Amino acid sequence: MYQLRDVTKLYRQGPATIRAVDGVDLDIAAGEFVVVEGSSGSGKSSLLQLLGGLDRPTSGQLDFEGEDLAGLPDRRLANLRLQAFGFVFQQFNLIPTLTGAENIEVALAPTGAKRGERRRRAAELLDQVGLADRGEHLPSQLSGGEQQRVAIARALANQPRVLLADEPTGNLDTRTGEQLFDLIEGLWRSHGLTVILVTHDPRIASRAPRSLHMRDGMMLSAVPEPAVVST
Repeated sequence: MYQLRDVTKLYRQGPATIRAVDGVDLDIAAGEFVVVEGSSGSGKSSLLQLLGGLDRPTSGQLDFEGEDLAGLPDRRLANLRLQAFGFVFQQFNLIPTLTGAENIEVALAPTGAKRGERRRRAAELLDQVGLADRGEHLPSQLSGGEQQRVAIARALANQPRVLLADEPTGNLDTRTGEQLFDLIEGLWRSHGLTVILVTHDPRIASRAPRSLHMRDGMMLSAVPEPAVVST
């Protein structure tokens, strides 16, 4: 699914050049669950943005399903972000004035789905993340763990092939974070997703079927044998 060769991402910070991603080589097969672990500033979030087409590499080859994301036209890249990738962020990023169900429905709006279909899909996803009875609540009426469950449901709204999660347990206590990881793992198994999750927490990384470690923009270690869910 993914093939990265000597992928580098540079940022300018005043007179300095920051090598956020530094010559990464990586293959990820369809159906894998991969966790990238590293401390703040290690480059893991920058790598995730490249994998999701939110940013382009400065140099190197970054192929997704045979297409080089670095050279795709903006329109094609936008279509991939809508159709192929689902994003989950540490800060939840829910719209505070919309209910949980409405936050999911918003993600379906660009597809042209009718209102009834959007409502049905939102209810279905809320049930899958264990919030069937909380969809009419505003984010301020939900706990942090519940908000992140809504965010996961929203990320799955368009049936993406890849779920990209940036520190999804970072704002949660240990027990809630473990429960959220269990949820993501269950969705991976039931949906046949490819999951790429980045975290600073070695306890989360230790539970992954495949764990990678980044430091100073470089990939330092990898488990060579991927775990793939048959679909």
